[in-house]
Amino acid sequence: MIFGLAQGSIYALIALGYTLVYGILLMINFAHGEVFMAGAYVGFFAITAMDNSGMLQDQALLALLITVFTGITASVVIAVLLERIAYRPLRNMPRLIALITAIGASITLQQLFLRLFGASTRRYPDANLYAFPNLFPNQGCEVIDEVQVCRGIDLIDGRYDVVVLGLELRILPIHFVVFFTALVLMAALWFYVQRTKTGKAMRAVAEDKATAALMGVNVDSVIVTTFVLGAVLAGAGGVLFALYNNQVSPFIGFIPGIKAFTAAVLGGIGNIPGAMFGGLFLGVAESVLPSMLGLSSQLKDVIAFGMLVLFLIFRPTGIFGEVLATKRA
Repeated sequence: MIFGLAQGSIYALIALGYTLVYGILLMINFAHGEVFMAGAYVGFFAITAMDNSGMLQDQALLALLITVFTGITASVVIAVLLERIAYRPLRNMPRLIALITAIGASITLQQLFLRLFGASTRRYPDANLYAFPNLFPNQGCEVIDEVQVCRGIDLIDGRYDVVVLGLELRILPIHFVVFFTALVLMAALWFYVQRTKTGKAMRAVAEDKATAALMGVNVDSVIVTTFVLGAVLAGAGGVLFALYNNQVSPFIGFIPGIKAFTAAVLGGIGNIPGAMFGGLFLGVAESVLPSMLGLSSQLKDVIAFGMLVLFLIFRPTGIFGEVLATKRA
């Protein structure tokens, strides 16, 4: 369950990128997984440098924040270049052309990183879990109504041992780092879209680009902002995914990217809360269903993509999606 929440929060971050772009352009950006991969790669070089300098051992949280920031920067650069070079000239073309272009951009980025860094899998440095502070310091126990209540959890051998409903859970600090970082980013995105002037402009463009332009909204600027926001989430997700799984390669973005697309479909593509829910739901389902069904954990990909097929057949609009009465231009 804990693994599923951590993994699902990463899926949710990537799924939000698909949802944002689809909501504005009605386009599936299949190169989004490679934007995720670029962030993971640049983050690898940043965290390796800090590991060599000793910073990762002494100040792990600060080192991880710097790593996430560098990964985000790389992803934003790639996403903006994609929008300017590949997608903007095709904005008024049939959607199928943009879809094929996105697939071509995905393959191009994969091959570019393959040529630059080789096909071998690189290992992220150990995040040195002992350098993390205890997030829940033990404040002792007391008896309340004949029940022993303890406040805080001891960090023993770099992990928390917790018993929930009779189940013993071993939780690593990195689980909290991944999950809460993702939650903060998702909450920040929701606030930005719902409460800021630019967010209102994004929602206006998503509703009707032509009318929004007549009302003075700079549609080009809104579209670039949308790609930047998606790239911020993808870059952070790439670093967290590579750190969590301790590896990075030119193809690291393919499977997580497809699963994030699955999560977006489950929640209702174009729906921001739906993408968040879909990512968490998919991560937990991958973690829990194999053991519940007596299947090998190696079949988790089959479960994820099987759910995608079922939803496309029986609920193509997703859990939170809506059936549009008219086709938007």
